[in-house]
Amino acid sequence: MAATTLIDRALVRLSGEDVRGFLQGLVTNDLGTLAPDRPLWAGLLSPQGKALFDFILWADGEDVLIDCEREAAETLARRLILYRLRRPIAIGREESLAVHWSTIGDGPGDPRLAELGRRWLAPGDDGADGDWLRHRLLLGVTEGQAELGHDKSLWLECNAAELNGVSFAKGCYVGQENTARMNWRNKVNRRLVVVPTDSPGPRARIHYPELGLAVEHRRVDDLDGAIIPDWLKPALA
Repeated sequence: MAATTLIDRALVRLSGEDVRGFLQGLVTNDLGTLAPDRPLWAGLLSPQGKALFDFILWADGEDVLIDCEREAAETLARRLILYRLRRPIAIGREESLAVHWSTIGDGPGDPRLAELGRRWLAPGDDGADGDWLRHRLLLGVTEGQAELGHDKSLWLECNAAELNGVSFAKGCYVGQENTARMNWRNKVNRRLVVVPTDSPGPRARIHYPELGLAVEHRRVDDLDGAIIPDWLKPALA
């Protein structure tokens, strides 16, 4: 059986009083739609609407599990603790479970894009990160601080609207004002895109030489050579 664990991912558990209400006022997606078979992709933004962290939210009874990149898990937990104030909510790493991925299987579909495959939580096995990275990038989907940047890219520049990472119907959250204004004006001038290249230029956020791919932050009128997946084409038309 093929390995399925994404070893570069970690889980942060939030438990206690009204966890969903707490997160609802912080993150970009609507916790009212979160269900055991319906995870959500969301971001925690700066007040200016720039991406600080992106993650997938999972319902676990009254608790919420945050599926995030392993290197950012502790920093994310500390940021949430700052926002918690006196709320009776516990925030900490969940070490008994791991994030799994496969192109086939019975788990929920990735909330961003069906073609990304199935994703589920279970005890860990051997890593499948290399296969996942190639599969994700060839679909034009970016994630994590190395690709999105930390306080560098506006959330809609991360293709959040096209990949189901933002609700424009929910109430306020951190960074909501600029995000809503950009959407209302239909004015997303730059995008994160995946570019096949062996010689990354100055716009590259990160280069994966073993894959011949880079993630670049480009103006929408300068996307020559970039992978333009079907899910992104309507937004660029």
